[in-house]
Amino acid sequence: MELSLLLCHPLKPVSFKNYAKFRPGNRRLLMNQSLFVCHCSSQISEDSVHKVTMQNQGRRALMGSLLVAGAGIALSEAAEAVSTSRRALRAARIPESEYSEISFGLDQPNQKPVTLKYYDLKIGGGPEATKGSRVAVHYVAKWKGITFMTSRQGLGVTGGTPYGFDVGQSERGTVLKGLDLGVQGMRAGGQRLLIVPPELAYGSKGVQEIPPNATIELDVELLSVK
Repeated sequence: MELSLLLCHPLKPVSFKNYAKFRPGNRRLLMNQSLFVCHCSSQISEDSVHKVTMQNQGRRALMGSLLVAGAGIALSEAAEAVSTSRRALRAARIPESEYSEISFGLDQPNQKPVTLKYYDLKIGGGPEATKGSRVAVHYVAKWKGITFMTSRQGLGVTGGTPYGFDVGQSERGTVLKGLDLGVQGMRAGGQRLLIVPPELAYGSKGVQEIPPNATIELDVELLSVK
């Protein structure tokens, strides 16, 4: 009695044509013909491995280019954010020629017109501040580039206590005229730089370390309008 054992390739579900025969009581392994040899092993190890290697290299190159591109975009956005922040904190770096102007007192013949200059760092998307509105702002007040008053003091750049006031109430002396007039027309979420002449600041008397007839600068962020 002969038992036929089909030998299968370990990587492919296909049987060899040659097979081994065992006879009961005979320990010798007899082959039907000549010894069989796997002819596909070399092709798999060379061709298939070469293809897989090339595919892996292509994928690595693609992932590398994507990572480089992503890093470039992230660095660009970070640089832009840092640039905007620095310009907000250092208004003097923006040429005064880039500021827009608003003149007041043109309808009063006996009064010299006063010009307030402003530069919008960011246009807000919220409600507009008009006379009668209740607003909350963060501000940084500077004289000759030196900060002498700020609502952000003590809790970092994004902290501090917002300052609230009613727009149009500067005539009562409850808020600085330059801030009151400069915030009008802004929208919530916006940020504006102001160059305030002494007539709209502390006038001919000055205050504390601010001398008489001093022009000051304000960096104003409009937080809310009600």
